[in-house]
Amino acid sequence: MIPPQEASARRREIEDKLKQEEETLSFIRDSLEKSDQLTKNMVSILSSFESRLMKLENSIIPVHKQTENLQRLQENVEKTLSCLDHVISYYHVASDTEKIIREGPTGRLEEYLGSMAKIQKAVEYFQDNSPDSPELNKVKLLFERGKESLESEFRSLMTRHSKVVSPVLILDLISGDEELEVQEDVALEHLPESVLQDVVRISLWLVEYGRNQDFMNVYYQIRSSQLDRSIKGLKEHFRKSSSSSGVPYSPAIPNKRKDTPTKKPIKRPGTIRKAQNLLKQYSQHGLDGKKGGSNLIPLEGRDDMLDVETDAYIHCVSAFVRLAQSEYQLLMDIIPEHHQKKTFDSLIQDALDGLMLEGENIVSAARKAIIRHDFSTVLTVFPILRHLKQTKPEFDQVLQGTAASTKNKLPGLITSMETIGAKALEDFADNIKNDPDKEYNMPKDGTVHELTSNAILFLQQLLDFQETAGAMLASQVLGDTYNIPLDPRETSSSATSYSSEFSKRLLSTYICKVLGNLQLNLLSKSKVYEDPALSAIFLHNNYNYILKSLEKSELIQLVAVTQKTAERSYREHIEQQIQTYQRSWLKVTDYISEKNLPVFQPGVKLRDKERQMIKERFKGFNDGLEELCKIQKAWAIPDTEQRDKIRQAQKNIVKETYGAFLHRYSSVPFTKNPEKYIKYRVEQVGDMIDRLFDTSA
Repeated sequence: MIPPQEASARRREIEDKLKQEEETLSFIRDSLEKSDQLTKNMVSILSSFESRLMKLENSIIPVHKQTENLQRLQENVEKTLSCLDHVISYYHVASDTEKIIREGPTGRLEEYLGSMAKIQKAVEYFQDNSPDSPELNKVKLLFERGKESLESEFRSLMTRHSKVVSPVLILDLISGDEELEVQEDVALEHLPESVLQDVVRISLWLVEYGRNQDFMNVYYQIRSSQLDRSIKGLKEHFRKSSSSSGVPYSPAIPNKRKDTPTKKPIKRPGTIRKAQNLLKQYSQHGLDGKKGGSNLIPLEGRDDMLDVETDAYIHCVSAFVRLAQSEYQLLMDIIPEHHQKKTFDSLIQDALDGLMLEGENIVSAARKAIIRHDFSTVLTVFPILRHLKQTKPEFDQVLQGTAASTKNKLPGLITSMETIGAKALEDFADNIKNDPDKEYNMPKDGTVHELTSNAILFLQQLLDFQETAGAMLASQVLGDTYNIPLDPRETSSSATSYSSEFSKRLLSTYICKVLGNLQLNLLSKSKVYEDPALSAIFLHNNYNYILKSLEKSELIQLVAVTQKTAERSYREHIEQQIQTYQRSWLKVTDYISEKNLPVFQPGVKLRDKERQMIKERFKGFNDGLEELCKIQKAWAIPDTEQRDKIRQAQKNIVKETYGAFLHRYSSVPFTKNPEKYIKYRVEQVGDMIDRLFDTSA
């Protein structure tokens, strides 16, 4: 049990806590009552605010809606007024722009295009909104008139400012400047910059707004004419300057150099004149070959205009490439991209056709020349063909994108020239073989026949055109003709492309064929002479001329490609003819040779028969010597070295034989008039032989 004191204390404690809890509960009740009161007051205030706000909203919303409607009405009015002004402006476009359109775009293109833009918009407006209105017809007519004026201005600008490129500038454009330290490109300004900008603006407008392509025809017609005239002007420049030496030329850039031209002419080694100069050089050394006749027209007598025409054509080909490149650059700025190739194709046709026609005329002239055996004219094909082949890559690049018919023109011309060139080579070889032995055409003095000089001169041309001539031969599959097997390694995938080594062998074989034909013909011609000695001199002169000509040029190296012993063979032929000639003196020396002398005893008186025999020997020698010297004095050996060699050899033989004879019989009393028979001293005989082959002696 809990003690009474603890229970009493416990009760008091509980009672105290109970009292505190009751006080707390009373405080909470008071607080709740106050809170309820405040809540009621707040609800009352909010209800009053809501009521007033509702009243305010009911008053403001109608005003706001009314204001919004007014603003919308105002915007509509402003838009209507703006549209009205815009529409009204279309009705004034014709009157506002008519004066500008009537006066044209010259000098104020920007303003004019602005007016055209207004007219175009007016046309579009009336088409969409009032297609039947008279205003539409009015602005349409004004637009068409403006478009015609722009087309006319385009034509006028192109016509006035498209100038023919001067020959001087073209020569600078196509030639290399090797002397100047700094390479300067020659730029062509076809149109002034300001004019070019106007032309471009008009072109863009006509394409985009004018829906017109006629101006492209105008463009190519004008530029085509200028291109064609530029090339023809260059050709005419060559003709007018043909009397001057070298390539016609004047500096195109003034004050660039005071003493020297700005550009050097294109170098084309191996023109026909080169071989003619070689012939002149050989003539100075005694290898002249002009006295014999031949049915081949002499190469050295050709007209100088042939070289001028060849140079002119070659330069015109290069000029076409450069000018066409420049024209395409100009065209790219003016003509829309998808029309550029077609327009360019049309633009270059006249100039290109002119070049091709002239090339075909050259082929035709060569064909006629072959018929009349004028192979000097045919030689013009060689430098032209070589230049065309060298220029073909640039041609192909320039003509890229043009029609196939345009691209095929140059290859067609090259094929024609290769064909006629191959025919010329073959016909030349045949003519060398078949040149007739006309007695009246044979050189009376046995000098070099014109057939020989012409043949060598022709072959010398081939030195500078070895690849060209080789390609001509290869293009006609002449390997079979000359029995040269075709090695697959010597040909490319193209049937007309051969290695340079094969072309050289082919050309070497051809040259050997010509020389072989020439040798056979010379042998036949030599039989025209009744005197075997003159025949030998004739063959000697011709063989010697051929050998010296081969040695002085590079022909001997080319011949050696397929004929290693050619040089030795000619030397043997020359020596053989010398020996044949020397036999002509046997009828003179036989009279006084030891084997034919009478035998007698010294101191024993000669019998009449023996004296008569000695007299006959002296007389026969004297008559024979005089006759041969008289005849052979009129013969010719142009080569000084060979002439001296033959004279000396013959002089040694005759002097030795005559000296021995004279020594034996000069003191023998075979006659009472020794001066009648002993007419010449040994030295006199030598002097007479020294005057052989010398018509001036």
